[in-house]
Amino acid sequence: MARFHDLHVTDVKKTIRDAVVVTLKPANGAAGEFDFIQGQYLTFRREFDGEELRRSYSICAGKDDGILQVGIKRVEGGAFSTWANTDLKPGDTLQAMPPMGGFHTALDPRAERHYLGFAGGSGITPVLSILKTTLAREPRSRFTLVYANTGVNSIMFREELEDLKNLYMGRLNVIHVLETDAQEIELFTGLVTAEKCAQLFQHWIDIEDVDTAFICGPEPMMLGIASALRAHGMTDSQIKFELFASAQPGRARRKAVAADAASSANQTTATITLDGATQTLTMPKDRSVLDAALENAMDAPFACKAGVCSTCRCRVLEGEVEMAANHALEDYEVAKGYVLSCQSYPLTDKLVVDYDQ
Repeated sequence: MARFHDLHVTDVKKTIRDAVVVTLKPANGAAGEFDFIQGQYLTFRREFDGEELRRSYSICAGKDDGILQVGIKRVEGGAFSTWANTDLKPGDTLQAMPPMGGFHTALDPRAERHYLGFAGGSGITPVLSILKTTLAREPRSRFTLVYANTGVNSIMFREELEDLKNLYMGRLNVIHVLETDAQEIELFTGLVTAEKCAQLFQHWIDIEDVDTAFICGPEPMMLGIASALRAHGMTDSQIKFELFASAQPGRARRKAVAADAASSANQTTATITLDGATQTLTMPKDRSVLDAALENAMDAPFACKAGVCSTCRCRVLEGEVEMAANHALEDYEVAKGYVLSCQSYPLTDKLVVDYDQ
């Protein structure tokens, strides 16, 4: 089970007015724990006013950059992102779990592929890691990036993307779509919708030549892009998602249980294995598996509590749960019994789950 490690902050650099790139160095011999795969993220924890907050941020460095970096864009009202943008400085220490996430595909130096990336705002961070690593390790492959932002001033990594275009001349094509700033080509102004994607595929991108597509951004944008990709012949196995924000609340609304309801009808006996230790507890069926574990002093892993990341993944070995939201697990993982414990509510009187598998 992944645990938190100390990371020394070696550099904090502004990329746009409200976003920073943080360079990190693992401490206490933990470098091996942070050997990431392109497209993965780190989950950080920090106390604010006595309350522990956990937030996940994508790694923006390429595999061959020789450094560990994450991009953090300030979110209005966001305690962690605001602190990182205003107070975090070199010399500070952060705590993070080792890299996680399946937003990537295996690379082959002999391959000759065409990758297509869609990013919205700070959704560029994992896509940047993917395209840098891919272009370096698959010298015959190409990458097309469609990058959506409000305006020119909100484009994260703008200079770095220009440098990469010059470094990989003819192999990297970047299309900027700006919501408010007018551009010479009208198609590149506005929102990235399914209709705009269809126009891009008609005039600018040979969709039939694309092997894999990566999408990271707000959920409505992602759904529209995915719909357009499928309509133009791409299969679900060719489309990779990474949500950085979700419309789902942290905990789904549940039906109220009457106070005089028979307690046994609303209770589940749950056996939970974590870090090699097994604990049996009684939990109400309107409580998530993660919340029940935490309430019983089990140090279960979690980050977003919204079904967006897969930090809280566990496997159901016996019994059945209802997973209220899932934006992180692939179909094959669900078929094998894996669930997001933050979104999983017992349906049976007995439940056996394992975080260690």
